[in-house]
Amino acid sequence: MFYRAALPLSSRTLSYLSGILRRHRKQIGSPWRRLAPGQQALLVLVHLRKGEPLREVAAGFNV
Repeated sequence: MFYRAALPLSSRTLSYLSGILRRHRKQIGSPWRRLAPGQQALLVLVHLRKGEPLREVAAGFNV
């Protein structure tokens, strides 16, 4: 996973959120998403931490 900003984030936090997203996708029967759960978790955490508009953060992930 890659994002062009320094973000103080433990791999444990990222793994935890990725697991939550993975289970939720399975529970709702989500067929696919453009981003893998780990990338989606990182996108959300960057948005929450930096306060940048979601559209700008998503552009950094090619979404």
